[in-house]
Amino acid sequence: MEIRFQASPREVKRMSTEELRADFLVQGLMKKDWLTLVYSHYDRVIVGGVQPVAVSVPLHNEAELRADYFLQRREIGIINVGGPGKVTTDNTVYELNKLDALYLGKGTKEVSFSSNSADQPAQFFLLSTPAHASHPNRKMTKEEASPLELGEKRTANERTLYKYIHADGIQSCQLVMGLTVLKEGSVWNSVPPHTHTRRMEVYFYFDIPQEQRVFHLMGEPQETRHIVMANHEAVISPPWSVHCGPGTTNYGFIWAMAGENYTFTDMDPVAIADMR
Repeated sequence: MEIRFQASPREVKRMSTEELRADFLVQGLMKKDWLTLVYSHYDRVIVGGVQPVAVSVPLHNEAELRADYFLQRREIGIINVGGPGKVTTDNTVYELNKLDALYLGKGTKEVSFSSNSADQPAQFFLLSTPAHASHPNRKMTKEEASPLELGEKRTANERTLYKYIHADGIQSCQLVMGLTVLKEGSVWNSVPPHTHTRRMEVYFYFDIPQEQRVFHLMGEPQETRHIVMANHEAVISPPWSVHCGPGTTNYGFIWAMAGENYTFTDMDPVAIADMR
């Protein structure tokens, strides 16, 4: 498990492209039969991904956690962006189709990931946060996530938002998680741009064609930087950082947050005209 420490706004404004990517971009999340994990000191989240093909891949314990098992003091959100697959826990098997989500609470001991077919493997994105209370394990399908239509065609941000883990959905200790799918012809995400200094956020981009990219904006709203991102890459967004961006085509992205609260509407919008 890779460990990454925090950077302040003062440090970030001086970073080169290579330094920005090294600190905030997470690549290689969907390797065949391999679990990739990155531990961030922003609210101590763990970003992960796994693409089981030929074998079942366990959520193994990590020495850095100083725990008896991975979820001894943690909770985790899982969303499948690939073919049909299974998440097997202590005594339950959860079938997850594309864009289905699963929450596993503190105290779940055994977790493993598998695909129904090697020809169409599942691709599981993971976000884990510290937890100080136990909540029931629960699956939610895309259709159950109360889809919300947002944006306008004229501003190229028509999109459908799905909320899975939040105050009015799957209950958690501090994890908030969902996804957004942009409609054909729309490219802008997270409009209006915003910050939420009480919570950090991770974006995971998916369904981006191989030859296309997303230009993810980050940094202070009046001191922006950008990271060019490809399919199945994630970006760690500090609480003080704005996050938004356009793509060269439409795409989808998972958003996951942790921090002071899990009130979805707790954000500070930034007017487009005020961005620099």
